Amino acid sequence: MTGVRLQADKRFRRARVQPFPKRSFRMSGRAVRLLLALSVAAVGTYFGPELLRHAELLHVEHVVVTGNRRISSEEVQALLDRLHGANILEVDLEASRQELLKSGWVQTATLRRLLPATIEVAITEREPVGLFRMGTQLYLVDPAGTVIDEYQPQFADLRLPVIDGLETRDPRGSAVDRARTQLAARLMGALTARPDLEDLVSQIDVTDAADAVVLLSGDPTLLHLGDQRFVERLDRYLELAQALRSAVPEIDYVDLRYDKRVYVRPAGGGYTQ
Repeated sequence: MTGVRLQADKRFRRARVQPFPKRSFRMSGRAVRLLLALSVAAVGTYFGPELLRHAELLHVEHVVVTGNRRISSEEVQALLDRLHGANILEVDLEASRQELLKSGWVQTATLRRLLPATIEVAITEREPVGLFRMGTQLYLVDPAGTVIDEYQPQFADLRLPVIDGLETRDPRGSAVDRARTQLAARLMGALTARPDLEDLVSQIDVTDAADAVVLLSGDPTLLHLGDQRFVERLDRYLELAQALRSAVPEIDYVDLRYDKRVYVRPAGGGYTQ
């Protein structure tokens, strides 16, 4: 028996069908990291501020003070007591700076955060030029007329002259006259170049804002120096002092404000040229 091979009719050929690929839900490592980062950010945004607020690591433990010489670090620490234990990210540094400026010694102050738990404080102190007499009390005063502090024994090394005539009165009470303070400051500034004269000046009277009157240590003679050429006029007096005392044994004051003449008033009245 002979087999017959039937030829396939191309019109009815079935197309080869590819099976559908299986879907994969596997995520790439990059996508996983991105999703994790977004999750952490979302949690940090919601809980972060609260976590930082209560983080003990960020509580202020140290206040480091620099630039202070006369005001002690303990005094500065007391003025900044509110900082200790506070969250370093939340403390109001400007409010703390204003507290420091309440001290007469503090002219300027700068505060900055040093994470995690330190506040650095840099201070510039006022420089006193004399002892301002108010009633029976003496106070340190700076060139601008700012009363710095009451004079106390620990300031004895300053060797400052007593300045009279600074006090002025108005309806609000006593105050320091700025123009008279500036006259005293200019006088003391001029004397810094001559330490020998600076050490001699023990008292200054600036009741007249145009005439600084000086007393030297061990000499009861009042010296009228005016408002300029202070060193030159003091030198002139020291050159003439012995001759003046020979002519006038007891002198009330010597007026040195005039270039070519020196006026001497003897104790008891009258004038001598």
